[in-house]
Amino acid sequence: MMISAIILAAGKSKRMGQSKMLLPWGETTVLGQVISVLQSAGLEDVVTVTGGFREQVEELAKRFGLRTVFNPEYDSSEMLSSIQCGLRSLNAEAEAALICLGDQPQVQERSVRMVREAFEQSRSRIVVPSYRMRRGHPWLVARPLWDEILRMKFPQSPRDFLNNHAKEIAYVEIDNTSILEDLDTPEDYLRFKP
Repeated sequence: MMISAIILAAGKSKRMGQSKMLLPWGETTVLGQVISVLQSAGLEDVVTVTGGFREQVEELAKRFGLRTVFNPEYDSSEMLSSIQCGLRSLNAEAEAALICLGDQPQVQERSVRMVREAFEQSRSRIVVPSYRMRRGHPWLVARPLWDEILRMKFPQSPRDFLNNHAKEIAYVEIDNTSILEDLDTPEDYLRFKP
């Protein structure tokens, strides 16, 4: 069963003031850590959606052997257009897509594996990690629902999609807050970095 991953790394990092993806994180970078976690969790088909800081992010992704796709709407839209770019670029054999944030390096390999295994075992069309009833990332969507996401238009959002399918979501309870936390500000980075 092939599960592909989409890393959303197209943002302009306005609040951070520099590319979040390229900030140091341990012995790698923020994006490098996200990629390493996904690869360690057994995801072999991973695409990185780029936008702001395109050249640097593409160079980093390629060092890890990843494909990249550029979101030409990164400057004027939200997460939805990046998810759509990623879905359009996925392998034809992919049965599901794991939607990952490029600025969420603290997500643990175990959490990714739990989401993946929940899909493999339940065959639910949507699998979402949660911490104390709060949805997090990365979440997974099965191929039969991709067309619905591809037809969505801004200001619709991924949250709207999940809310529309709330009754069919399989939740995976995660015992830590890493699935909820991303890096938006310099303060976030300083608080979370190893």
